[in-house]
Amino acid sequence: MIAFHKEILKNYDRASKREWVVTNGLGGYASSTICGANTRRYHGLLVASIEPPTNRMVILSKVEETIHIDGKSYDLSCNKFPETIHPMGHQHLELFSFEFYPKFIYSVDGVRLEKNVYMIFEKNATIIFYRLLESPKPIKLSLMSFVACRRFHELTHENPFFNPKVECQEGLLRLKPYKNAPMIHFFFSPAQFADNPLWYQNFEYEKEYRRGLDYREDLFTPGDLTFDIAPGGSCFLIVSTDELSSSDLLQAEFKETERKKLILKNCNKDDKLAFSLFLAADTFLVQRGEKGSASVIGGYHWFSDWGRDTMISLPGLTLATGRFDLAKSILTTYSKYCSQGMLPNRFPDEGKEPDYNTVDATLWFFNAIYQYFLYTGDEIFIRSTLFPVLKDMIHWHEQGTRYQIHVEEDGLLFAGEKGSQLTWMDAKIGDNVITPRVGKAVEVNALWYNALKIMEFFSDRFGFLPLRDHYSSMADLAKKSFNHLFWNPELECLYDVIQENQGDPSIRPNQIFSISLPFPILKTEHHRPVLKIIEQELLTPYGLRSLSPQNPKYTGKYSGNAIVRDKSYHQGTVWPWLLGPYVTSFLKVHGRTGRTLDKVKEMLEPFRDHLYENGIGTISELFDGDAPHEPNGCISQAWSVAEILRVVVEELK
Repeated sequence: MIAFHKEILKNYDRASKREWVVTNGLGGYASSTICGANTRRYHGLLVASIEPPTNRMVILSKVEETIHIDGKSYDLSCNKFPETIHPMGHQHLELFSFEFYPKFIYSVDGVRLEKNVYMIFEKNATIIFYRLLESPKPIKLSLMSFVACRRFHELTHENPFFNPKVECQEGLLRLKPYKNAPMIHFFFSPAQFADNPLWYQNFEYEKEYRRGLDYREDLFTPGDLTFDIAPGGSCFLIVSTDELSSSDLLQAEFKETERKKLILKNCNKDDKLAFSLFLAADTFLVQRGEKGSASVIGGYHWFSDWGRDTMISLPGLTLATGRFDLAKSILTTYSKYCSQGMLPNRFPDEGKEPDYNTVDATLWFFNAIYQYFLYTGDEIFIRSTLFPVLKDMIHWHEQGTRYQIHVEEDGLLFAGEKGSQLTWMDAKIGDNVITPRVGKAVEVNALWYNALKIMEFFSDRFGFLPLRDHYSSMADLAKKSFNHLFWNPELECLYDVIQENQGDPSIRPNQIFSISLPFPILKTEHHRPVLKIIEQELLTPYGLRSLSPQNPKYTGKYSGNAIVRDKSYHQGTVWPWLLGPYVTSFLKVHGRTGRTLDKVKEMLEPFRDHLYENGIGTISELFDGDAPHEPNGCISQAWSVAEILRVVVEELK
């Protein structure tokens, strides 16, 4: 369990930097800070996924609590308004803890009140449960729900189109703010409702201000619910866009706790890093479309599901955790979206058709399937469902597909055209490409060779011998050409991209995949020097830099408005997910000994501390390239969690 006490909770600056998130398996979530103040447009106690796992809406922004005892009232909430923080309920916070979900304990005037926040799995519903732990006498607890009802990338303001009318029944309120908005249901234990519709204006979201975006919002409240609670008693509020049955409500907390315990069945629960990351891994695994189809949310708060991120993350999120059925569902789901031999790059958040502007998502698909086979030995599924798709993918790459992706005479894969960004280094501002990588990218060709060897492996196993020989000869040619073209003898490492037979000497982490993949394309004698330069130029306590500090384009801090951030996104930022392939390469080069495994354990230590620093119990998207390497980007990123978890489970076994 991760816990924070008064010395942090009463300090607004420190507490408001720490965020939590819980999810519902649909792409929806609840999230805020440990002091209760929302600092992002993406924060909310119910962020519903209307078309799982996308089309997300901030339905309920927050709930304001007030304790009434002996004629005195104490506000427990916390908000940032222009030039002030009001109320300052974080001053009453005694404890914040996070294990399966966030728990707050408030202490005021002899009263100790516990609040728990969790979601109903596969429902757009959040439960806020209060328990009166200690009190000299019964108290009254008033709750004021603040509704946003808007797309989660946007902000809302008081407007004449909002319908404030509330439908009241015993234990239930209904509100439909807009004609095309979902109905909002408020279920609650016995309470008195005071109908008092009001708009509160100018909530400020500090993180949005720092990102150079609109940062002020108005929120609507329909009124107050007031509960009478005796010592040891409890009450609840459930907010949902779904109709809920009594079976959904009864034992909801117990069911969610048991579900989390089942997730941990393969976890070493004495290892806090493993424990936290097993649970964090679950937050990214979501339903896509109909029940039974699955995908991976790239990161919280603003990512949807991306093909590349999903395939890179799949081994850590599902295989290392023993969730093989989910891995199978994800692979099946994505195989259905194959188009012209390509996997989707991403699914837009509005539920539109997927984008296919990627070269590497398809190649990571091969690797994910191979890893699935190594864990499960499931030949029947791979042969019947996936192998025909893989074969079609190779065929399309041979003959050429979108974005000039094609195999050249030297057996290497060329990808890209002017203005396109097809690799994971994909930052682009308008027509301005920040990291131009048209041509033969180093990691793309490492993945291409790996895919050919995987096809050779499966063709041999399934008895398709002519196919085996074809893929084998393609792989041999690619490997020979790669080692001839990509080796930079001056720096003793690999060029990042070959463009018109000219190598880009920028020292980037992409060359690590020439060693780390199951079928490494790089000559063995070059493994050690490549690893050495990565260690000298790119390795940090939180992963690998995206560019060497010696490069004039290096940017050591990731901050500022969207344009400034995009310019620095892959120009020196540290990416935790890259520590995974680095560790795999390190152990390939130096062997698995007591000394090297101890070294890997040392590499993981910073992440144990990081569990307490930004996104509670999880790992950030990226860090600054310069020390002290402040966390940045998403507070919780799928491939960051996946690759560190894979190292914990696979490499340290």
